Amino acid sequence: MQLRKVPDALIRISVVIAALIVAAVTTRFFLLPASLTDRDYHKKSTIEREISRRLEFAGSDVCLDCHDQGIEIRRGFHSTVSCETCHGPAQGHVDDLATKPSAPRERRFCSVCHTYDPSRPTGFPQINPVAHNPMKPCISCHDPHDPEPPETPRECRGCHAEIARTMSVSHHVLLECTTCHTAGEGHRISPRAERATKPLQREFCGKCHDEGQEGFETLKVDMGTHGGRYLCWQCHYPHLPEG
Repeated sequence: MQLRKVPDALIRISVVIAALIVAAVTTRFFLLPASLTDRDYHKKSTIEREISRRLEFAGSDVCLDCHDQGIEIRRGFHSTVSCETCHGPAQGHVDDLATKPSAPRERRFCSVCHTYDPSRPTGFPQINPVAHNPMKPCISCHDPHDPEPPETPRECRGCHAEIARTMSVSHHVLLECTTCHTAGEGHRISPRAERATKPLQREFCGKCHDEGQEGFETLKVDMGTHGGRYLCWQCHYPHLPEG
């Protein structure tokens, strides 16, 4: 029986792969220093390096030992914001009370979080700093430790500006928000704690769009067959219901 000759190309590739494996093993176990291969050494040196760093942040719990404002923050809209987020690292102040932490009072500081950005959650307080009380420091109207607005916005667009802009070019432009949503006074004060209601049944849209309804000059469909079992807003965006 005649054996088939192994191709020269395959032999060369095999030799190259074997040489790379030998080089990798040799480098890993014989050439690299212990600081790169010894896990215990690496763990110990890392701990020593981190411990040697100068402690800069004290933590909000330490601030509460002396400052009553921390209690206000824990009860207000800034409850999830650390004191040092606004005042900077405070360990130096803890070690020496004569070292005062910073107290930002410029408009540009608050606008880092509160300038309008469509990526932020719906209902998050956002403003246009050019139009909103221009040139006035934010703290002249808002207490940063308890930043409840001096006057609750009466219009939905105060918080839902993006939706308001969409509605302005929509077939639903003449509808009040309360036509489809119910929002109590609590929603205006704390929108995440008390949510506005949303229609949950196809029949709600049918009040205007069912072909059996009269008195509304709107697009009519047979609600019994149109869309089948799907809810209307699974196909049509309510704030811009095109198509």
